[in-house]
Amino acid sequence: MTQFPGRARRPMSPGAAAVLAGMGPRLSRRALLGTGAAAATTLALAGCAPPEPPTGGAPELKLPEDLSDSEKVLKWANWTAYLDVNEKSGKYPTLEGFMKQTGIEVTYSEDIEDNDSYFAKVGPQLRAGQSIDRDIITMTDWMSARIIREQLCQPLELAQMPNVVSNLLQPLKDVPFDPGRNYSVTWQSGFAGIGYNKDKVGRELKTLDDLWAEDLKGRVVVLSEYRDTAALVMQSQGVDITSGWGKAEFENAIELIEQKIEDGYIRKVKGNSYLEDLTSGNALAGITWSGDIFILAYDTGDPSWTFAIPESGGTLWSDNMMVPITSTHRSNAQQLMDYYYDPAVAAEVAAYVNYVCPVEGAQAEMEKIDPELAKSPWIFPTAEFIADKNIQSFRALEPDEDIEYADLWSSRVMGN
Repeated sequence: MTQFPGRARRPMSPGAAAVLAGMGPRLSRRALLGTGAAAATTLALAGCAPPEPPTGGAPELKLPEDLSDSEKVLKWANWTAYLDVNEKSGKYPTLEGFMKQTGIEVTYSEDIEDNDSYFAKVGPQLRAGQSIDRDIITMTDWMSARIIREQLCQPLELAQMPNVVSNLLQPLKDVPFDPGRNYSVTWQSGFAGIGYNKDKVGRELKTLDDLWAEDLKGRVVVLSEYRDTAALVMQSQGVDITSGWGKAEFENAIELIEQKIEDGYIRKVKGNSYLEDLTSGNALAGITWSGDIFILAYDTGDPSWTFAIPESGGTLWSDNMMVPITSTHRSNAQQLMDYYYDPAVAAEVAAYVNYVCPVEGAQAEMEKIDPELAKSPWIFPTAEFIADKNIQSFRALEPDEDIEYADLWSSRVMGN
């Protein structure tokens, strides 16, 4: 992995020391990851949460009848490359284990390209009280906040989820958008930065400006999630994305992205399907998500695929499992969520997807699978790692800002 040159260490976030003090024959991608200090920090994960949803005056939720006792089925919508899979059989080992253990038949679908496009499809149905034929959806914090605010998901029965209660990392238990975790459970967290094929590019890419080299013109992809792509551009322009910025700074970032599209540097602005461009060789680099690049290296057998945090900084995010308001299998969904909070199961998933694991005890279980992965800062990052690399969380947007910035992004970037 690309390493930063020596830089002055940023101060540790308040309370990080307390977080660090509390940490405590399978598929593995050990050879594809760099290693670092071996304790996990998650204080920054809680920091990426949107503002609390409004309270008071909300109508009482009307929940559908739960048919879990008579219907041992479950349908789960997730993102691409986000669960351990056996490439030969196409089956998901941990999911197979859940089905064998519980007798619940799970249909797993890689439905989610990005938050906006998926919610644009299912949101109107959920508001109308119509089934979306899914019992779990997996959405990023800011979208989870919107879904909770609009009362489009079901409350969770935490008393039926002992693993979640015991093993969800402490800083994630009381996030502002879902205090007490009554509606959502973290699936994985991760970073946005630069992904590239080092051999084909022929050098290290250390800064965002390195993407705009003449020999990469037309071979760069960027994410359609503006909280990652625009955020990295803003950081490269000297903006602290955690606070103190507004529309002017956001538009400055959009202007640069527009220009790079018009000048032919950026090939595509995509959600999860950006991996297709990298796999085919049509693109050699881009603004990407961390685990995707490690998976790409594994799937292609090409260890020259590299993920790096730009010198100006990267972003940190979390995705969450939620039960849609129209699901009739809440109990089944809760059983699956709780199963994935068994530390041994969580370690199996983390060994494959290489994203930041939210489960207490998973690092110790990872020692049994792959001791080197247990040291990986990409799965178990320390507070020092987060601070040294200036990894930040995009500040929470007010609802009116969310609408305005999404419209700007859609019309000026996604419309290109």
